[in-house]
Amino acid sequence: MEDNRVVKVFLDDDPVPFAEFTPPVKFVLDTTKIPDGKHRLKIVAKSTDNVEGIRTIPFEVRNGPAIAVVGLEDNEVVNDHIPVTINAYGSERSDIFVVTGSETPQAVPSWVWALLIAFAGFALFYFIMYLRPDFYKSFV
Repeated sequence: MEDNRVVKVFLDDDPVPFAEFTPPVKFVLDTTKIPDGKHRLKIVAKSTDNVEGIRTIPFEVRNGPAIAVVGLEDNEVVNDHIPVTINAYGSERSDIFVVTGSETPQAVPSWVWALLIAFAGFALFYFIMYLRPDFYKSFV
C-alpha cells in the first residue's frame, strides 16, 4: 500500500506552504524571519485515504524589544495633560547586562499604602492604650 500521507504548513494567508513533511515530524519554527505581530499557522494534513484535515493556530511574534507604557491604558478616555513613561528593552546582547532601563518604574500599589497606614494606626493605638504607669510597676 502506498503511503501518501503529507503535512503542509502554511503561514498566514500564503497559498504556498513553507514546509511539507511526511508525518510524524518535528521542526523548528524560526520566528526571527517573521515580522512582529499576529500571525496564523495553518496545518493541512492528508491521510492515506486522501482525506484532508486542517488546523489553524494563531500566535504572536515579538522578536523586537518589549515595550512597556505606564500612564496610558488601552482604550482609556483621557483629558488634559497625562504623564506617560515609555520603556523599551530587549535581549539582543547576551554578553552584557544594561542596568539602566532594565525595569519600568511604577508607582507603589495602593494596597501597600493601605497596609502601611493600618499597621501605623494599630501601633499608635497599642502605644496609647498601654501608656499608663500602672502597666509598668516594678515587681521588686
